[in-house]
Amino acid sequence: MCEFNVILNGKTQIKDIIYAKVEGNNVVVVKNILGQAQEFKGCKIVEVDVNSARLVLASL
Repeated sequence: MCEFNVILNGKTQIKDIIYAKVEGNNVVVVKNILGQAQEFKGCKIVEVDVNSARLVLASL
């Protein structure tokens, strides 16, 4: 299984993400392996790197 680290502004925000969804134009919702959710408002997904297990977000 591949779990991602969420990177925003060059810093890891949350680890072990297995689910990501964009809601509307500027909200990214992620969930970790324990089912805990976190929202990133005013962000978009700019990169998904499976080899490095990185999900990179950018502020709008």
